[in-house]
Amino acid sequence: MTALETTTRQHGLTGAAGGAARGERKVPMLRLVAVELRKLADTRAGLWLLIVIGLASVATGAILLLAGPPEEQTFAGFFGFAQLPAGVLLPVLGILSMTGEWTQRTALTSFALVPQRGRVFAAKLIAAVVIAVLAAAATFAFAAAGNLVALAGDGDGSWTIGWWLVLQCLALQVLFVLMGSAFGALLMNTPLSIVAFFALPMVWTILGETIRSLRTAASWLDINTTTTPLTEAALTGGQWARLGVSCAVWILVPLIAGAARVLKREVA
Repeated sequence: MTALETTTRQHGLTGAAGGAARGERKVPMLRLVAVELRKLADTRAGLWLLIVIGLASVATGAILLLAGPPEEQTFAGFFGFAQLPAGVLLPVLGILSMTGEWTQRTALTSFALVPQRGRVFAAKLIAAVVIAVLAAAATFAFAAAGNLVALAGDGDGSWTIGWWLVLQCLALQVLFVLMGSAFGALLMNTPLSIVAFFALPMVWTILGETIRSLRTAASWLDINTTTTPLTEAALTGGQWARLGVSCAVWILVPLIAGAARVLKREVA
């Protein structure tokens, strides 16, 4: 059995390569998304990253229970605090998804099975969004467990949570995982993409805070600043505008440029 046939069977795309050659129907997008989701956990890096995200989310609840003031030990408090590890680490999964085809040299196999690169790229983005939604749902469950423990102790234990907090935390996870995917698609190199993802926004934040002439621009272009209110309070119209501008700079532009690179790069 050839390597192409083995990969085809493993990914559940049997007949895709032959079908494409004969002009038969395309592989359903749902199956492509399922394949990309499976790829995220197939590698050791992806699997351990998912495990670490889960453990870190549980750890945030433990920290709030042990060190947080009783009035902050609420369902909303646990839920908002649990977003931090996922927001930091989930984008790395998006990076791995985009760079894996090139760093692990699987692009030839993937694009042989599905010659329409745009569909593969779209499936990766959808899979990244699905992971972000699942992560937000998991933190919802962790927050509920933490609040039950708080109720048994001296914590506030309030179950009140604003719908805006749930939606904004979900938006936070989706935005950052798409940003990671955009950097991965643009740079096509895992270490470089990870360093750029964490370093460039941090450098811009430091410059915006230390150079007075950049503070106004930073309030619109610093994605670390514009996303911070998502876990704190319902955003105002001005805050949504600033968030939109920063996302256009840090997510939309790299994503478009990355898509162009993926569609045009020669597979060696």
